Amino acid sequence: MKLLALLSLLALMLAQEARTASLPKTERETEGDQPHGEGDSYAVLQLGDYVLSLDDYDQVIDLSNYDELTDYREQLPKVKGTSLASPTRTSFTQSTRAPRTSPSNPTMARPTAGLLVSLTSHGLPTCLICVCLGSSVYCDDADLENVPPLPQTTAYLYARFNRTSHIRAGDFKGLTKLKRIDLSSNFISSIDDDALLLLPALQDLILPENKLAALPVLPTGIEVLDIRLNQLQSSGIQPEAFRALEKLQFLYLADNLLDSIPRSLPLSLRSLHLQNNMIETMQRDTFCDAERPKHMRRQLEDIRLDGNPINLNLFPSAYFCLPRLPTGRFT
Repeated sequence: MKLLALLSLLALMLAQEARTASLPKTERETEGDQPHGEGDSYAVLQLGDYVLSLDDYDQVIDLSNYDELTDYREQLPKVKGTSLASPTRTSFTQSTRAPRTSPSNPTMARPTAGLLVSLTSHGLPTCLICVCLGSSVYCDDADLENVPPLPQTTAYLYARFNRTSHIRAGDFKGLTKLKRIDLSSNFISSIDDDALLLLPALQDLILPENKLAALPVLPTGIEVLDIRLNQLQSSGIQPEAFRALEKLQFLYLADNLLDSIPRSLPLSLRSLHLQNNMIETMQRDTFCDAERPKHMRRQLEDIRLDGNPINLNLFPSAYFCLPRLPTGRFT
C-alpha cells in the first residue's frame, strides 16, 4: 500500500511538471510569482525546479569583477567645434546694443524697432544713457554736456545735475508734445532764442542753479518759469518779455542779480518771487494800473521781496490793487 501510494504521488508530480512545461512563458511566470507564504516569501525564491536561497546571493553577483563593468561615458557622442562663448553677459549685450553709427553721420544711428537710437555725446543711444518711461525721459546725473536727442513723443524731460552749458536752437526741434523741461543744477549760461520758441505745448520751464544772465524768447503757453539761483540781470530781460505770456502763473526769479522788478507782468500771474536780489525801488504801476483805480489783481496773492534793500513802506500807492501786501522790509 505504501509503495502504491508513493508511486501515485510520483506520477502526480511528473504530470504536474509536464503540464507546467507545456504552458506558455507568460503563464509560467505568472504562476511562479504567486506567494508561498507570509513568513518565507523572501527566504527562498523558487524558479521552476531551481531553488535560490538568500544565503547564496554572494555566489550570483561577484563584486570582485566590478572593474569589468561597462563605462557608458565612453559611448557619449563627442562634440566637435570651437569653444562656446559665455551665454550670460555677452549674449544680452549683443541682443540689446544698438548698431554703431557710421563715420559720415556721427549723431544718428540706423533706426531699429522699439529703441531710440539717437546718440548722446557719449556715442550711445539716449535711452541707454537715460531712462525712458512712456512719455518721460530721465537723464539726471548722467554727465551730459548737451541736451540729448529725444523721442518725438517726449512730454517730460528731466536732465538735472549734468554739465550742460548751452541750449542750442535744434535741441528741442520737432518736440511738439513737450510740456515740461527741468534742467536744474547744470552750467547753462546761454539759450538760443529759437530753442524754446517753437514748443507750443511747453508749460513748465525749470532752470534753477545755472549761470543764466539773460532770458531767451519764451513760448506763449508757459505757466511756470523757475530761474532761481542764476546770474540773471535786469538788462537781460526784455521790457515786454512777460506781456505775451497770458497763461503764466508762477514766476520765480529769486537769488539773482536783478536791480528792478520786471515790467508788464501778465494778469494771470499768481506768485512772484524776487527775494535776495538787488532791488532798491519800484514804479507806481509795477503791479497796479494807476488809470484804473478800481481794478483789482485778485490772483496775485504771493509777492516776495524780502532779502532786497528796498523799503516797501516808501511805495504805498503801488499795492492798492493787490489782495495782500508783498513780503519784505517795511522800515
